[in-house]
Amino acid sequence: MLDHVAQINPYLEGVFAPVDDELDVQDLEVEGELPEGLVGAYMRNSPNPRFTPPGRYHWFDGDGMVHALAFEGGRATYRNRYVRTRSFGVEHEAGEAVWGGILDPIKGGLPGGPLKNTSNTDLVWHAGRLLSLWWLGAEPYELDPSDLSTLGTFDFGGAHKGGVSAHPKVDPRTGELVFMDFSFFKPPFLSYGVASASGELTRFVPIEIPGPRILHDLAITERHTILLDLPLLWDPEALRHGKRKIVFDTRLPSRFGILPRHGDNADVRWFECDPCYIYHTINAWEEGDEVVLLACRVANPMPKAEGWDGTIPRLYFLELQPFMYRWRFNLVTGQVKEERIDDVSTEFPRMNDDRLGLPTRFSYNPRVAPLPRLLFDGLIKYDTDAGTSEAWSLPKGHFTSEPVFVPRPGARAEDDGWVISFVHDARDGATRVEVLNADDFAAGPVATVRLPRRVPIGFHACWVPGPLR
Repeated sequence: MLDHVAQINPYLEGVFAPVDDELDVQDLEVEGELPEGLVGAYMRNSPNPRFTPPGRYHWFDGDGMVHALAFEGGRATYRNRYVRTRSFGVEHEAGEAVWGGILDPIKGGLPGGPLKNTSNTDLVWHAGRLLSLWWLGAEPYELDPSDLSTLGTFDFGGAHKGGVSAHPKVDPRTGELVFMDFSFFKPPFLSYGVASASGELTRFVPIEIPGPRILHDLAITERHTILLDLPLLWDPEALRHGKRKIVFDTRLPSRFGILPRHGDNADVRWFECDPCYIYHTINAWEEGDEVVLLACRVANPMPKAEGWDGTIPRLYFLELQPFMYRWRFNLVTGQVKEERIDDVSTEFPRMNDDRLGLPTRFSYNPRVAPLPRLLFDGLIKYDTDAGTSEAWSLPKGHFTSEPVFVPRPGARAEDDGWVISFVHDARDGATRVEVLNADDFAAGPVATVRLPRRVPIGFHACWVPGPLR
């Protein structure tokens, strides 16, 4: 399906190269012993283009494919499925790619609009539903967690026909889903929503920001939500001429909007900091008059690419330098304190989601490898209270992806559980899943599951508690 384009695009070859089949394989080979209490599924979304891209392929463009490893009774089962979106169906009928990617000119007259909702970015488990999400925000797709089949779009019982961007947050205490949507074509450029523990939409309101932005994440505390207005944006003049050009405007500040969980635009209080970009937050919580935020900060997401004509930014390669940061926003004085926690470049962080919105110590971050493509050569466990970290490093040529934390049944300590992640061997294409004890992180895996096929490097993961039927 993919021709010579793969020879010249770093995200269509090697550990990123797509796969074109869907498998179900039971009783996988296990080295070590899978913990008895590990019951559920580690699922990860991925960009996996089905047809040859018609233009300049970007890693963010590929069709969504979910890879899942289910655990029960000390055994493991692997399966993968495309997310069968409307655009997937259109291209299936056409027998070729119909939409271009984010580096290509905007085309008119395409079914469903100029943007292809690939649903390739994130997964969230909420109200007994597994939802697949797209980074630019569009209708979610509901998947059957037992076999990954696509059940259709999810619209909160007809209450919300709009989008849900990647990285909504599920409050582990109330069960609420907190999310955003954004647009770069017309106001409102940012909208904010809350759904109940049963999946009923209880709030969806516009939030005023100065113009279209490329937004990606938010954070929640017990009572508040933190929205991010960052100066990475689509050039408005280019959009008017049917072109897409991403710019990082250092003349603009980074703004953090804090509002009550069930508030609206009038309740947002904005705090300004130096320009930066944040792909992913880790956690946020309240300490007295302050709201504390942990996230991975990128000083400049758009350095120019060497050897190109200047029209393609280094975002094409995703050669980023994100670092762990802590912000403190004082809701009484309006002051902001911003501090860097570590000098090691990390991204795609995860934590114990049972503590989301409460004070936490531990974060599990993939470490960015010193390569021209975005690859991770190990995991770092941070103890932000003690100011320490410990690393699990991979052999040369092996790369990991976003992990998940799974609490041990009956766990009381924050790090009493397991960290699970795909590991990819660039030498022979073999892929495995590693299970580590989170409270003995540097000791290495307690179990390794050998997969029956190469799994491409992908994006974001979630844990679906089991057993799955």
